[in-house]
Formats: sequence, C-alpha cells, structure tokens
Amino acid sequence: IYDAGGGPSEHNLSCYLFKPHDESWANSTLALDAAGSGIGALQLLLQKQPDLFGRQLSADGNFSVTYSSAQIFSWIRCFLITHAHLDHVNSLALTAGSLSGSSKMVHGTRSCLQDIENIFSGRVWPRLASWSAGDALPLTLQELEPNAAYVQVSENVSARIMPVSHGRDHAMEVYDSSVFFIRHDSTQREFLFFGDVEPDSISAQPRNRAVWRAAAGKIPHVLNTIFIECSWPSGRADDSLYGHLNPEHLVQELKALAAEVASFRARPADGSPGTNKAWPECEAKPYKLDSEPGAVDGLLDGLRVYIIHCKDDIQGAYPQPINQVIAEQVRALVENQRLGCDVIAVEQGMKICTSPHPMRSQRRLTLL
Repeated sequence: IYDAGGGPSEHNLSCYLFKPHDESWANSTLALDAAGSGIGALQLLLQKQPDLFGRQLSADGNFSVTYSSAQIFSWIRCFLITHAHLDHVNSLALTAGSLSGSSKMVHGTRSCLQDIENIFSGRVWPRLASWSAGDALPLTLQELEPNAAYVQVSENVSARIMPVSHGRDHAMEVYDSSVFFIRHDSTQREFLFFGDVEPDSISAQPRNRAVWRAAAGKIPHVLNTIFIECSWPSGRADDSLYGHLNPEHLVQELKALAAEVASFRARPADGSPGTNKAWPECEAKPYKLDSEPGAVDGLLDGLRVYIIHCKDDIQGAYPQPINQVIAEQVRALVENQRLGCDVIAVEQGMKICTSPHPMRSQRRLTLL
C-alpha cells in the first residue's frame, strides 16, 4: 500500500499499486487512483522500507542497490481512477511530465476523465493528456463504460467499473465516484476497490446495492477482498459526512451485502438453490433478511474488508492512529452483527495477497 489515508496530510493520500503475483513490479505495475503525495510519499516510504520492491544490481554488477521512487513510479503501466478529486489525482498531474517510457493509459468514467482533461487544459497544468494515443502525450485517457463488461487494462488483468455516489457538487447535483472490480484473467479471481462513497441510506441517488448485488455471487471463492473507505470515526453526524462513510453506515452497507449474498444463495437455478447462475443486478426490490437474531450469521465468512481513506486526526482526539481506531470500531460492530468478515486497517507499506488462503504474516501487495 503506497498511500491509504484520506487527508488532509499530503504524505498519505490515495494510491495503491498492484500486479499479478507471478509478475515483476518492473513489468506489470498498475495503480488504483494516483494520490496527492506521489513521488515524495514514496521516497519517505522507501526510507523506512528500502527493500519494499526488491533490489537491483549496481552498474558495475558488484552489489545490489534499492530502486528509486522515480524508477518505481515509471513502472506504472496504467492508472485506474475512481473520481477526479485532488486527493486522488494530484500526483497524476505533478508526475506526468516526468514519467519515462510510452504513454500511460488512464482509465475511468467519461465524467472523471473529462475532469482530468480540465486539469491538463494548459491553464491549470500543461497539456500532458489526450484522448488520442496518436498525440504522443504522457497520458492517454481511455473511457470505461459504467456497468458494462470487463475490459482488459493490462496483460492478464481486466476491470469493470460501476458508479456510486459521493455527496453533491456545488450545483447540488450528485457527484459521481466509482468502484472497480479487478480481475486476474488467468485465475478469474477478483477484488473490489471503492472510491469515495456515501451510504445508500442518506444518498439522493443510492447505487451501492447494485454493486453488492454484482459481488454477491462471487463471495468468497471468486472475490474475497474488498477495499472500502471509512473516512470518519463513530458518531459523525450524517450532515457532516460530506459523501463519506462512518463505521455505523459501513456496517449497514456490509449488512446489505450479506442480504444480497443470502438472496443469491437462495435463488433457484435449474431447480437447485445456491448455485452460481447469473442473475439481474437491477432487480427492483432489495432482498430483506429475516430480522430475527442470527439472520446474518456468517454470511460474509471468508471475506476480508480493508479500511481505507481514514481522515487524519488533526485535533489529536485519539491516542491511537486514526485508521486503527476506525477499524476497531468497524470490527466491533461487525462482530456484534456476527457477519463473519475480517476487518483490517490498511497501513502505508503494507503488502497484501488476495490468494484464497494467504498466510496472515505474508501480506503481499500483489493483490492478484
């Protein structure tokens, strides 16, 4: 995990690097969001963990040396951007003119990419991005159609994008963010990555349920890992969430996922319940779980939920790091509901492997 915070500190914003486990970083690195801290944050991280990306031989071949932050950033083949708020794209602009190699693909929804195009207008920042690869600019914008099929974004890696809501903009219109289903094509295993997102329960345009419905039939054997924001600690008022989640709302969303898992497993296919037959993501009514105790017991067994985008505790209200505080609050609520999923606080420099049964001490940031 390169950057995982929610600001306002510029040293820990949103950027996640991943690759297929059996490929090298130098040949197969992709980025989810592009942070606000960029190369500077990576330099600080490498000072603490110099061997995070391995080593290379020195020029004379006599000893090994660590990779520089500029080298590592140059390995990125493409960027998958959930939305164009600055804490998710700032370093995309700051580093674009310094990236070596061929043009990097930037994938996202059309509205997200149009916002990025405005950054590279020649006014806010030089024109370093284009919709046409023929322009030979450092960045090439490539639209992903929401709710469509998976699209190959790199060798052996495909992505599907779905829209979610992230508060309102200055015109009081719903601001679009997105979710990526990331698939390792050779194994068909996936993980789910959320951009900034608000709870359906208070949204003017609730769209999380469709994401949960799309994921339900894959949990836990195809999809066992979810990265989702929880920006605020418990008790944050709804009118002060600003398009984000707190622990209470996140657990309600996980209960909605559990309901969709229950519905999928109960759905008959060829006369047999619980099969993996595809079913509509746009079903009119959400599935209702029995309200009796135990209705959601263990429905999310085998699922790991990684908490990201925690807002910095700039007032010093908590004695522990805020990401640990929020994750513990979520964990307590999940355990109370007996949902069954593991809740993990993401840390800078953490390595995560999404294999079916990873050793807990072997957290590899291969993700696929």
